[in-house]
Amino acid sequence: MQIQAPTGLLSLDNILPDEPLLMMGAGPVPIPARVAAANGIVINHLGDTMAQIIEQVKQMSRYVFQTQHGHILGVAGPGSAAMEMAIANLVVPKSKVLSICNGFFSSRLAEMAARVDADVIRLLVPEGESAAPEIVEEYIVKHQPQVLTIVQGETSSTVCNHALANIAAIAKKHNCLVVVDAVCTLSTMPFEMDNWGIDAVITGGQKGLSCIPGVSLIGFSKQAWEHILARKDQLKHWCLDAKLADQFWYKKSYHYTAPVSGILAIHEALRLVCTETLELRCERHARSSQALQAGIEAMGLHLHVKPEARLNSVVGIKVPDGIQSPELLRTLSSRYKVEISGSFGANIVRIGQMGEQCRAHNLFRTLHAFGASINLLGQQLDLPAGMAALESVLDRHAVVD
Repeated sequence: MQIQAPTGLLSLDNILPDEPLLMMGAGPVPIPARVAAANGIVINHLGDTMAQIIEQVKQMSRYVFQTQHGHILGVAGPGSAAMEMAIANLVVPKSKVLSICNGFFSSRLAEMAARVDADVIRLLVPEGESAAPEIVEEYIVKHQPQVLTIVQGETSSTVCNHALANIAAIAKKHNCLVVVDAVCTLSTMPFEMDNWGIDAVITGGQKGLSCIPGVSLIGFSKQAWEHILARKDQLKHWCLDAKLADQFWYKKSYHYTAPVSGILAIHEALRLVCTETLELRCERHARSSQALQAGIEAMGLHLHVKPEARLNSVVGIKVPDGIQSPELLRTLSSRYKVEISGSFGANIVRIGQMGEQCRAHNLFRTLHAFGASINLLGQQLDLPAGMAALESVLDRHAVVD
């Protein structure tokens, strides 16, 4: 019996909302028109045009990663695929890995290391706190790991490991390779791969870079790449084998059919970062996030993490008593066409401050929708005070986005 084609299917025009939703959660984020246009182009993945684009992607990535000689590879997959490429290629089975865990995504790195048969030691950081360098060193001295994993910004808990540079220096002192997840922080706050001694940096397209989901970048240090080349065992991963990926990214040879549209999109996203410059881009992100945080607190709400450990890229807000976060998210989406994120356990909601989210018009719309939704659900916030605080911080810098 032949299976018949399904009937009654709806086109996207009949599924998507009439008015596009403003994506202000923890990712994906809105993308610039040039990135969207590039994502609609298909070219030969092994042709001369693609070779030229690949060279520019590597060149621009070195600027964004802040590395002169980093070995750059693209990954046809989300940031988690880039995570897994770093782990699979740097972690030798039965070796020790120290994973600094602040939340969901840093714990994912630990799980990936365990799946390649590493001896994983988890340093569980107390909720709402950054990793302390002195405690990290105690663990390194005690356990002598070959690899350390850490996130710069943990989007699930909205915590930033502000002492990343110091932690990396400690690890290098003890001959430990350092793997950093910078998915939500790269190009939103300072990151210096070479100066900080980072051996692998991971980023996805859909957050700080304001690109599409499903394409990622990874950079390996000279020491890390030499470690990869020296390995004699065969990786259990094929698509994520860095030596195979190197055939496409450096030798114009075939690995698998590259996501050409995604590579074109990430080319444009990187070009826009380079045009803006990292200095100005980081300033814009800090200014936008500080203005949003000021507005939230002026309305009468409380931020989840104290300033010394707070992540600016994703802001966590405590949900007021008597309000259920799913209902708050539904109200924001259905009434105001603004989408923010829920949580991974804590009673918080999260607002993203990455890439195209950090524009004044997005901030005003989001803060108004957020405060008005909470008022609709029975709380009494001082919405005018919040909007005034937002405007005051933005005006203080006298910069027009």
